[in-house]
Amino acid sequence: MNGTLPEAQRLAGDVRNGLGSFHAADVVVFPPAPFLSIVQTKMRGSQVAVGAQDIHPEKKGAFTSGVSAPMVKSLGCGWTLVGHSERRAWFGDGDQRVADKLTRAVGCGLKAILCIGETLAEREQGRTFDVCQRQLDSALRTHSAGALGDLVIAYEPVWAIGTGLTATPEQAQEVHASIRSHLAGTHGAAFADAIRIQYGGSVKPNNAAALMACPDIDGALVGGASLDGRSFKSIVYAAAGRSAQPTWMQGRSR
Repeated sequence: MNGTLPEAQRLAGDVRNGLGSFHAADVVVFPPAPFLSIVQTKMRGSQVAVGAQDIHPEKKGAFTSGVSAPMVKSLGCGWTLVGHSERRAWFGDGDQRVADKLTRAVGCGLKAILCIGETLAEREQGRTFDVCQRQLDSALRTHSAGALGDLVIAYEPVWAIGTGLTATPEQAQEVHASIRSHLAGTHGAAFADAIRIQYGGSVKPNNAAALMACPDIDGALVGGASLDGRSFKSIVYAAAGRSAQPTWMQGRSR
C-alpha cells in the first residue's frame, strides 16, 4: 500500500524502460488494485507481466471493496498473489480462505504465486517445516499436479519481511529444499522438480545474488526494494546471473 497515481506511473515507466525487453528472467509486478489498469497499459507489449496483490474467493457478489479474479483478468492481468503474510496477519486470511482464493484463481485461469512462511515465534519453536507443510497441504490438497502447472511458491519467512532481517542463504535453501521434497511426496517428483520456489524476505540488491545461487531458490518475491526501479532491476539481473547496467535510467518514461 504505497504510492500515488503519479508515483505509480513513474515507477511503471522505470520498470518498463529497464526490463521491458529483458528475456533472461520472468518478471511480474503487482501494483495496488487502483493502479492495475494503468500499469497493465504501461507494460503492454513488454516482457513485464502484471498481477493483482490479492483476489476475493468469490467470482462476484455483494462483497464491497472486493476484487474478483474475473475483474483482474478482464484488465489483461494474468497473475495474482495468494496468501501473502500481510493478508494472513492483517486481514485474517486463514489457511482455508487462502485455499479458496487459490482455487478461484486456478478456476479463472490466473497464474498464482502462493505465499507460505513462518513467524519468528514459530521458527524459534522449531516449527518452520511443519508450518510450511501445513500451509502447502491446505492450499494444494484438492488440486492435481496437472492443474497447477503455472503455480509458483513463495517462501516468505514472516520474521524477515519489512524488518531488515534476512534469512541466510543456508537457512533459505534448507527450507526451500524441504518444500520441494514435501511437494514430491504429495504431487510427484516431476511436479516438484519443475515448480518455481521463490524467496521473499527483505530481498535487496546486495543479497539477491547469494540467495539466487542456492540450488532450490528459483527467484525472488521482492517487497520494499521493488519501490525503487534501479534497485528492482538489480535484483532481476541478479536472479538472471547478470550484472545490472548502471545507465538504464536514461530516457525515463513518464
